[in-house]
Amino acid sequence: MEKLEPADKEAALHTTRRGYMTELKPARRGFITNYPNFQHWKKSTGDDVIAPQPLNIYVHIPFCAQQCSYCYYKTIQGSRKSEVDQYVDVLCQEIELATRHFHLDERPVRSIYFGGGTPTLLSESNIAQIAECLRKNLTINADAEFTVEAEPVTLTQKKADLLRELNVNRVSLGVQSLCDDIIKLSNRKDTEQRVMKAIEMAQSTGASVNIDLMSGLAGETSETWAYSIRRALESKVESITVYKTELYANTEYYKEIRNDNLVLPTDEQELELMQYALDQFAAANYLPWSFFTFTRDGNYEHVHAPSIWKGEDYYPFGTSAFGRVGNWLFQNSNDIPKYFAQIEAKKLAIVRGHKLTALDLMVRELVLGMKLMNYQTSLFEEKFGFQLEKICAPSIDHLITDGYATLDNGVIALTQKGMLHGDYAGKSLGQHLLKLF
Repeated sequence: MEKLEPADKEAALHTTRRGYMTELKPARRGFITNYPNFQHWKKSTGDDVIAPQPLNIYVHIPFCAQQCSYCYYKTIQGSRKSEVDQYVDVLCQEIELATRHFHLDERPVRSIYFGGGTPTLLSESNIAQIAECLRKNLTINADAEFTVEAEPVTLTQKKADLLRELNVNRVSLGVQSLCDDIIKLSNRKDTEQRVMKAIEMAQSTGASVNIDLMSGLAGETSETWAYSIRRALESKVESITVYKTELYANTEYYKEIRNDNLVLPTDEQELELMQYALDQFAAANYLPWSFFTFTRDGNYEHVHAPSIWKGEDYYPFGTSAFGRVGNWLFQNSNDIPKYFAQIEAKKLAIVRGHKLTALDLMVRELVLGMKLMNYQTSLFEEKFGFQLEKICAPSIDHLITDGYATLDNGVIALTQKGMLHGDYAGKSLGQHLLKLF
């Protein structure tokens, strides 16, 4: 068997130039040793085979100083310092444990993201401890993106100075609104004045600063929204992200609406707010790299989220954090005592997961890939062997005809209408694949 070579001409007769089977006639000859056949292989080296794949890191901090009325995440308020310190200690144990278990130190880290919750609720020593643990255990690229989420109530100048020392190069501030009346209705403790001060502190780190806004918050009007957009643009931050307010059953908003004490803007009204934002961003030359994030002069593109949307692995540390390694999606326990017990017993705290099927991977490619507004269809054929324009022709035609997207030179691109409707284009393509297969 060792002598069989790619010169196995009989087998080669039954494949196309792409390596797929053609019509066969009954015969006993033509023993198959491999697929695709060797003549379809390309020149390669051992470096190609064993090259470590890039990795992205997510670190979850579950603590918050306030419970925003729209927030549906499981967060912890009012924690004592000893509880936060214990969490950080266990988190660092998890970093060491998972690194050994999955050989994470053999992979170059492209991005690190501290999310929550509120990472800046941690003390300076807590933040430094986690950063040091990551650097000790992982192989972090010199130019890796290092993002820390912050919010106005807990960001201090001392913490901003520490972020600079730790080489944090992206700070994302959860602002949501710059209008005091809307801030109060969201049960947030910050004010416009405090927000603007926090932006200045974030900018003092030398990092790229992003601020999050939410369209369609309780009490929002065209006037209050216009004020928030104007003030956000005046801050000269590198990046502005706009999320649509969505209603979930475990939020204070939901309870207040059920009791007839609160009314949110309708979907139609929210679309008008977002259209206004798009117009103002364009006028100020804040250019989109996703349908919900806009950067000043188009000079900055976030690394962490796009890397994940493009299919790279991301390892999650912390309670309730979720991630992906290979074709496995998985999540840590959101039960703090259980999370502590597992890690302290030298066991991973993973409690649920899903192995991505071939169909999952194709759907995920389109649903997440379209968040970046442009998708090169040749990538789909390269990854999965199907011509996207053919297998998704009805869905693509619908998106083009109804004005959500264009198709030009093999690129599906969102129009402004497509941007306004968020994930609609990606979901439409994904649903077509689910029906097809």
